[in-house]
Amino acid sequence: MDAISKFPLYLPGRESENNGHLSFISSDIRQEKTLLAHCTTHNGQVILEQEKYYPTKSYESFSEIVLHFMKDIGISEFSRIAVGTPGPVINGQCVSIRLPWMLDAEKIKTETGIDQVYLINDVEATAYGLADLCNDSLTSVYESDTPTTGNVAILAPGEGLGEAGLYYDGTYLRPFATEGGHSEFSPRTNIEVEFYQFLNQIYGIVSWENVLSKNGLFNIFRFLRDEKRHPLSEKLLAKLQDEEDFCVAIYRSVIEDQEQISTITLNTYLEFLAREANSLVLKLKATGGLLIGGELPFLFRDYIDKNRLYQKFMISDKMERLLKNIPIFMIPNDKMILVGAAYYAAFSEI
Repeated sequence: MDAISKFPLYLPGRESENNGHLSFISSDIRQEKTLLAHCTTHNGQVILEQEKYYPTKSYESFSEIVLHFMKDIGISEFSRIAVGTPGPVINGQCVSIRLPWMLDAEKIKTETGIDQVYLINDVEATAYGLADLCNDSLTSVYESDTPTTGNVAILAPGEGLGEAGLYYDGTYLRPFATEGGHSEFSPRTNIEVEFYQFLNQIYGIVSWENVLSKNGLFNIFRFLRDEKRHPLSEKLLAKLQDEEDFCVAIYRSVIEDQEQISTITLNTYLEFLAREANSLVLKLKATGGLLIGGELPFLFRDYIDKNRLYQKFMISDKMERLLKNIPIFMIPNDKMILVGAAYYAAFSEI
């Protein structure tokens, strides 16, 4: 079975003449940079015509970025805009702890002159990005000989911990957002209890986002460094000073130098990833599959031991029978939010 047949999305506007020749904007807003693209549609597909990055914090509003983009590409009129945002969307608004300004669909309409604004959570947008995957776009971690249909779960660690689901209605999958990354982390072993206590002193309430985001990788590292007294080599110290991205520095020290503290940090992170994947699948009863995306799995994709990840995922209280037939895939694509938001804006309505 190919990737498309595995994940048949509900996009009722794909066959509508109203959506046949659109010219619109899609966006992926992140803490440090925002990606905008001029998109068109043809035969039920979205085509990315032009893309451009902008430093998020350098602008007073998202609308200012949009207007700058329109000027840069020399197009003054668009029919729609898709806004993929890191946070909950409620009544056409999003207040995200990672963005310097609030997003308001009505305000964006007024300020940009674009009549249709589609505001969507970034991991929900990732789910809609499945509409654009070719047959070999997903990397298989595990596929059962007896696959089942049902809901699908998406776990996407990056600046935060994104979690979303796709509800199976018997024919199609319908994406929806969650804020499950903010649920509380619970330790399992004695050393994890120490780790929890370490984080509790810093955060008070310890969420899974404190463990599985980019900052979560740093939290694991500094626990090993400060509490467990793992030493750091001169090479690692140099990498941490030279590399702007802490996660890249840690990953490089594992691959290039087999640095012990970095290797333990990364392996611990991946164990926590498997455990939260297990929890998300059980909570959503995602018998249709688990998709792992986000910036960090994309960065670590060549290091991840698929068999080990699957074995850790399978550890469960009486639910091994349910878990054993669930396919697991990784999404090796860093533009799923941009593309998915575009498909949502183009085809979610007739």
